[in-house]
Amino acid sequence: MKGMGNMLKQAQKLQSKMLKMQDELADKTVEATAGGGMIKVVANGRNQILSIQIEKEVVDPDDVEMLQDLILAATNDALAKSQEMVSGEMGKLTGGLKIPGM
Repeated sequence: MKGMGNMLKQAQKLQSKMLKMQDELADKTVEATAGGGMIKVVANGRNQILSIQIEKEVVDPDDVEMLQDLILAATNDALAKSQEMVSGEMGKLTGGLKIPGM
């Protein structure tokens, strides 16, 4: 039974570390660009978009679809980078062990 108690303590420690890491990841950011830097999107480690910057030169009222595509591309790239950052940090914490839902 002692082994189960140790496993429970280890699980509680891991959970505590994971919660702390999630708080820290909220402060870490990643940046993605599209259109040669004309669109810049910043996301945090909670997969939240924090900002979108659009250079005036890329705004063409006759080609709104291009602007939409660039924003979409930069946003998806920022979210992918955010997820990679979280996975990397989780891997450090869990020693590479995959935890479902994380």
